[in-house]
Amino acid sequence: MNDILQLTIILVASLIATLLSRRLKIPAVVGQMLIGILLAPSILGWVHGGHVIEVMSEIGVILLMFLAGIESDLTVLKKNFKASMLVAIGGVAVPLIVFALVAAGLGYGFSTSFFYGIVFAATSVSITVEVLQEYGKLSTRAGSIILGAAVVDDILAVLVLSIFTSFKNGGSGTQLLFQFLLEILFFVFLFVVHKLIPKLWKFVEKLPIAVKNTTVALIICLGLSLLADSVGMSAIIGSFFAGLAISQTEVSHKIEEYTSAIGYVIFIPVFFVSIALSVQFDSLIHHPWIIILFTILAIVTKFLPAYFVGKSSQLTTNESLLIGTGMISRGEMALIVAQIGLASSIVTDEVYSELVIVIILATLIAPFLIKLVLKRNESKNSTAIR
Repeated sequence: MNDILQLTIILVASLIATLLSRRLKIPAVVGQMLIGILLAPSILGWVHGGHVIEVMSEIGVILLMFLAGIESDLTVLKKNFKASMLVAIGGVAVPLIVFALVAAGLGYGFSTSFFYGIVFAATSVSITVEVLQEYGKLSTRAGSIILGAAVVDDILAVLVLSIFTSFKNGGSGTQLLFQFLLEILFFVFLFVVHKLIPKLWKFVEKLPIAVKNTTVALIICLGLSLLADSVGMSAIIGSFFAGLAISQTEVSHKIEEYTSAIGYVIFIPVFFVSIALSVQFDSLIHHPWIIILFTILAIVTKFLPAYFVGKSSQLTTNESLLIGTGMISRGEMALIVAQIGLASSIVTDEVYSELVIVIILATLIAPFLIKLVLKRNESKNSTAIR
């Protein structure tokens, strides 16, 4: 019953946070994360997480990225693939180098310094997706570049983490090669599945069961998520590509409607609230300047590469600003990498706390910056109309 009580508290608090966010005209996801901090063990202690909440949170982010895939325009994604790749490469390389150098300069050891870079190389597109969906900008050119870049970003970050942990644990080159081949095979499989699923949907239509389209779509979503996780990738990569495949079917709008109802009623609010549950304020009290410095670096090292790639790709200033701000958020992917570092004894409890606080701060700041860019764009458009 304790898990049911925690779930009830999360859903009630999330509803209140969403209503207050609308009243204050801030992105709803910010309100949900702030309420998560308030409910966390470090403040009120009403929600402690646990296995059930963790599983529901993971399903939430999987469904969120599945919906993002359904809403994406595959033609636009393909058209902007080069820009997405450049944004992703810059968004991984710059944080990796800058954080490693700055952390080393502050006296951290080599492993800890490099691990800081890996943590902040990963982008959490789920937060950005929610804000872009809220303001109807997910299917734009900038939104497509952000989605494509974030997927590639996660792949590169996971690859770097795999190489680092393998060397750290004395792994062999053969293991790394095997891991790389697994990931290549996974993407070949995704390509085949993406082409195959829309053609097979005529058989799904013949199934004599209720809500068959959504049922089969969710099985595909969860199946590809599990497969992605099994080859060492992020589960959201599998769910996003599942959404892309489903978007090519004639019933995608129905699947999106039913999946949105399932996701946004329970799972997605749990995900956004639970992101902030692990925050501890000890490091903020003891090392405030380090937290401030790393938070600024977390923003700048993602924003600048993405912005300049956007400008060099003949995008407008507003589109480039949106891509830059859209890549800032870290969220669940960075938290997962940080937890791996703690479990592998790469970082200490103190360093882990620092990482979590900076991740949460960057994740909270990102939606505000995205909204500022969107408001700037609206203001410019309204001025042009006059």
